[in-house]
Amino acid sequence: MFFKDIIGQEKVKKRLIRSVQEERISHAQLFSGPEGNGKLALALAYAQYISCRNRSEEDSCGTCPPCRKYAKLAHPDLHFVFPIFKNKPSQNAYCDDFLASWREMLLQSPYISLNQWGNYIEAGNAQLTIYAHESDSIIRKLSVKPFEAEFKVMIIWLPEKMNIACANKLLKMIEEPPVKTLFLMVTENEADIIATIRSRTQVIKVPRIRDTDLQDHLTGTGLYEPETVAEMVHHAHGNYLKALEFSEPTEDKQYFFDTFQNIMRLGYTAGGNSAKIPELMDLAEELAALGREKQKDFFKYAMQITREFFVMNFQKPALVYLNREEKGFGSRFSPFINERNVMLFSQLFEEGHLHISRNGNPKIIFTDTLLSVIKIIRK
Repeated sequence: MFFKDIIGQEKVKKRLIRSVQEERISHAQLFSGPEGNGKLALALAYAQYISCRNRSEEDSCGTCPPCRKYAKLAHPDLHFVFPIFKNKPSQNAYCDDFLASWREMLLQSPYISLNQWGNYIEAGNAQLTIYAHESDSIIRKLSVKPFEAEFKVMIIWLPEKMNIACANKLLKMIEEPPVKTLFLMVTENEADIIATIRSRTQVIKVPRIRDTDLQDHLTGTGLYEPETVAEMVHHAHGNYLKALEFSEPTEDKQYFFDTFQNIMRLGYTAGGNSAKIPELMDLAEELAALGREKQKDFFKYAMQITREFFVMNFQKPALVYLNREEKGFGSRFSPFINERNVMLFSQLFEEGHLHISRNGNPKIIFTDTLLSVIKIIRK
């Protein structure tokens, strides 16, 4: 991975490059920021730059043996840890079991989300996590000397998904690592990482991608018309994945949108026709059968799109962040999200997300949520 291939983030790139040139490489670094801003790509480019034998003032050479191995994500001193699931509850699962799929996905694009990764490895409704026993594998890999490079590099993607026992076992190694060992952790929720690990890392804040940088990149691909690029950039709000999602929604996003439409239509008609309530209950059961991560994502989507429909009423297009299909539905539905009920909807979906996060019974949560929609939507 080259720095030049990363969208924007020039300040962060210069900081990372300068730390190598001045030999001020912190042994544990935490790349922190929102989804879709290139944090993982930066960690990969940084690791390659450190290992490159003929690095320039701006980037890796791409031709030396380490660079060629990094291009395949197959350098013997490069290790990965990421959330996974167990195929069989009775067996332990390790990241190495999914390493081939991980490399395949990253080689396609280092801009990925947890949901995309879960779909790629066909996790279904399983909750992705970094298991406690993964710490033994990490300690074993990092306890040996580097094979070829100056540093052994361990990239941990989404350490907030790490089992607490795994995090505690790694704490000693992060605090007093073997010589020439480098931890690069990539997080989207810094607050969920245990404080003892956060306090032992150098935090690198990675902001959202600037609109001008994102526009230049999308225009440079030659895949989109200028008008479409402008809409993609506006919709993205600095998230490259959301920019792509505008022109081609993911399966999850499309499912959330279709389900939200059905809930609102059934909720409205059920207020005057109780025969529609069984259909709402069927939807509640369907949502309750999803994995917890998708359930939480649905509630986040419901909060976001409710806000957008409310804002549509003010006729301020610059403040609305919806794709064309969502805007089409919103043009008809937005009057039903108004000053009398918008806060009630927001609180309802926020509470649903909170209860799912606390491992509440999803069938009860979704049943209560959808029945509450009937009461709120006619206010």
